[in-house]
Amino acid sequence: MKVRIEIDTRTFIRFWLVVIGFLVAILMIWVARSSLMLLAIALFLALALNPPVSQLAKRLPGKSRVGATAIAYLIVVVLLGGFLILVVPPVIQESARFAQQVPTFIDEASRQRGGVEQFLHQYGLDDQVNAAIANAKQSATQIAQNIGNLLVNGAGVLLGGLVSTVLVLVLAFFMLIEGPDWLNKLWGLYEDPERLDRHRKLVYRMYRIVTGYVNGQIFIATIASSAALVVMLILCSIFGLSLGLPLPLAVIVFICGMIPMIGATLSALIVTLVLLFSNVTAAIIFLVYFIIYQQIENNFISPTVQARSVELSALGILSAILIGVSLFGLVGGVLAIPVAGCLRVLLLHYLDHARRERQQKSTPVHKLLSKLKGSED
Repeated sequence: MKVRIEIDTRTFIRFWLVVIGFLVAILMIWVARSSLMLLAIALFLALALNPPVSQLAKRLPGKSRVGATAIAYLIVVVLLGGFLILVVPPVIQESARFAQQVPTFIDEASRQRGGVEQFLHQYGLDDQVNAAIANAKQSATQIAQNIGNLLVNGAGVLLGGLVSTVLVLVLAFFMLIEGPDWLNKLWGLYEDPERLDRHRKLVYRMYRIVTGYVNGQIFIATIASSAALVVMLILCSIFGLSLGLPLPLAVIVFICGMIPMIGATLSALIVTLVLLFSNVTAAIIFLVYFIIYQQIENNFISPTVQARSVELSALGILSAILIGVSLFGLVGGVLAIPVAGCLRVLLLHYLDHARRERQQKSTPVHKLLSKLKGSED
């Protein structure tokens, strides 16, 4: 039995226009993904800065939101400048000093071969070992000489990152200033007071998710950096390390602590590598400390702080981070948790609204009204 389905030309054209439009939209989003990511970061920053800006605006003469935003941005710029001044020079200095001292370390190791030298002489390996030592010294010397060239080659990448940072700050600045006005215009489009109240509560819950996540992550990063600062000061007093290292490295721990899941591991590797340039024993001790601290943070501090803010389970948080990192790298990992929390709020709101509509339709009064309406028709 054959079934013949007739479709008019207009319906056929509309169907393919919808399909083509959907594909074009996906292609445009993919092409503009970098710009959209900058907009997402700017929105995230604006939401994070909105509570202090709002509180500050209430205390300023005239309740100027522009002035409050300018003050908040001045603080952010000062913090970024302080970070660059504190962190970059000591790390470069220690790296260069380590590269210059590598040939000396190799000479000392070659002079202390002891019983190994007899073994090498017995099997005729002296020439090979001496050649390897000479090559290592030459490579280390070349690395020390080329540090400046590496910094120059990385200037382009640094400049691109600086331009992106400035662009994000400018976008977030205008979002903070114009955001309340745009939101009021949006609420003015509603004609149903009940729907307006429901959507306002929904937006406020999502806003609380983002701000709660930011505050919680800042608190966790502060604990990690403070503890790391104390440990590094102790190591400096024991091993005679430079007192200019603990504060910049603590700042690095704080910045990396803002990245969930992998941030602490990244900061531990950076700090351990820098300490390795100065003292191997101190680097090993710090690495052991950080492994222990990470277990405490993952099992006690982080779940306690973030459980109430984003309202996600451990599986949901891990899944969100994996998807965010795979799509957008470290930035996606940072934004994944609050985005997942907002999506959860939207889903729960939709399910709750659908459940209420079903309950209203199943009430006897609604059934009677439906029958009366059907009889009139």
